[in-house]
Amino acid sequence: MFTDYMFSPLGWIEIKATEQGICQVIFCGADQQTVKPNHITGQCKGQLAEYFSGQRHSFDVPLDAKGTDFQRAVWACLMQIPCGETATYLDIAKMVNKPKGSQAVGGANGRNPISIIVPCHRIIGSNGALTGYAGGIERKLWLLKHEGVRLNNQQGVSHRDIDKVTALRQSKAQFLN
Repeated sequence: MFTDYMFSPLGWIEIKATEQGICQVIFCGADQQTVKPNHITGQCKGQLAEYFSGQRHSFDVPLDAKGTDFQRAVWACLMQIPCGETATYLDIAKMVNKPKGSQAVGGANGRNPISIIVPCHRIIGSNGALTGYAGGIERKLWLLKHEGVRLNNQQGVSHRDIDKVTALRQSKAQFLN
């Protein structure tokens, strides 16, 4: 297993890879394990940096996500949602040929081990409401805003709140350099 870290506008990100591809991209705290990168983690860091700078809208780093057949089918559908667009749990349930499987899709979405690259943040409720995100709702909102998605004020979190979270994280980051 290969591991590397990068600092993003939303905090630290841990990247794990096998010889075949990326198996995990998660937000993490400052507590980091031993860094043991490989060419795949390096490629992933580069593509994520391009994404955060607005230069990249899709990823082509090899993936090696571990999950059930159903989870992998859901994650494959997530990869089809273009940057700047959203889909609902129902949309994905229909794509995997389980039109009554919105809750199961939600479970698979929540177990996505490769944040941002497999864009589970682009999934919203059928009524347009934001739903949970393992990285936190503020990060989900920031990612959607970064991609140009326009949402109404959701769950009491405004774009000003997103900007505050980002500013706070960036102010803390100045001490890490």
